Order: sequence, then C-alpha cells, then structure tokens
Amino acid sequence: MTNAISNRFFTSLSTPSNRLLVPPLSHFRRCHQPHLHRKPPLHQRASRSVTRFSSVSSSSSSSYSGKPGFVGWYLRMLETYPLITKSVTSSLVFAASDITSQMITLPSFCASFDLIRTLRLAIYGLLVLGPTQHMWFGFLSKILPKTDLASTLKKILMGQFILGPIINTVFFSYNGAFQGEGVTQIIARLKRDLLPTLLSGALYWPACDFVTLRYLPVRLQPLLNSTFTYVWTIFLTYMANRG
Repeated sequence: MTNAISNRFFTSLSTPSNRLLVPPLSHFRRCHQPHLHRKPPLHQRASRSVTRFSSVSSSSSSSYSGKPGFVGWYLRMLETYPLITKSVTSSLVFAASDITSQMITLPSFCASFDLIRTLRLAIYGLLVLGPTQHMWFGFLSKILPKTDLASTLKKILMGQFILGPIINTVFFSYNGAFQGEGVTQIIARLKRDLLPTLLSGALYWPACDFVTLRYLPVRLQPLLNSTFTYVWTIFLTYMANRG
C-alpha cells in the first residue's frame, strides 16, 4: 500500500503543471467555429432590406386605404400618381373658376357662354399650373424642410417674388396668344395687367400660403392651393379677358 501511494505521488509530479490552464484543442475548435460569426450572403441581406422597405411603404399607404368614399380614392391617387392627380385637379379648378367668372360677368350666361375660353383655361391648368405646383412645393420642401414660422415666411416671400411674377406672366402670355394677340399686344397687356395683378395677389396669397405651408404635408399642399386658386382664378380670368 505504501508503494502504491508513492507511485501516485511521483506520477503527479511528472504531469505538466499547466494542464488545467490549457483547454483541449477540440474544445477550442468547437467554441470558435467560423460559421458562427460569418455574415449572411449579400443577396440575403438585400432581400431583407427590400422586405423591410416594402413593409414600411405598405404601412404608409394603408392609412389611405382605410378612408372611405371619394376622399380615400383621391388620397390613394395622390399617393400613387401625384403629378397626374395634381394636374387634373388644377385643370378642373380652372375650368370651374372660369365658368363661375362667366356666370358673374356675362349678362346672359346661357346665350354668351364661351366654351373655348373654358377649355383653354382647363388646358392651362393641366399642362402648366398643375405641374408647376407639384415642382414648386417639392422644391420648397427640399430647400426649407422645416415648417417653423421663419421657414414659412421665407417660403411665402419666395412665392411672392419668384413664382408669382413668373406664373402670372406665363398666364397672361398664354391667354393672349390663344386669343390671337401678337407679341406687341401681349407686351401691352402685361404692362397693363401684370402689376395690378401682383399687387392684388400680395393682399390675397400670403395668408393662403401661410396656412398651406405651415399646417399641411407637402403632398396635400397643391390641393389646398388649388382650392384657394378657385377664388383667385375668378379674378384672374376677369383680368385676362377684359377689353
């Protein structure tokens, strides 16, 4: 028995002292398998990104699908086909404004109604004002994305001093050209009507633009602007078609 104890003692001395500090190689390999830290393939990551983007898009458009009737349909069209929807809306507003203007100014509406004039203004709203509104409000939201008071006032001033003179000059020139006027007559019309129109607009549009730019999202701004345009166009068509 004494010999057995002595053999165990000397055997323990011959064993390396750091055997407990060095883990087995197989255990190290199991804990550090490279596949545990490998990134998924590129196509899998791309498909996950597309899935996340689709879910966000569907959730943003689902708010419109829940609205019933004409309002829900119009908002869905505005989201899906923004430029076409805004252009058609502007065309209908211009046509309705001209019909109202003729009803007010003509002595006998049924006998003197000018359908060509109404169609001319509807085409202007479709091809000129609608796309212009779409691009203008998008441009303002990019250069001045905030809706605080200072940013809103800057947008209003840009509308008065940049968009207003340009769009009114285009309107009077378009209307005069389709009425058969030459360059000299169009210039004379601009000298006569442009400045009074801009001064009248300075009294009307700032309040309208403040509500539109301060409180509405960009996609709905042309819609409210077209609503204000209905009243403004009654005055504008009167100015454009007076003798």
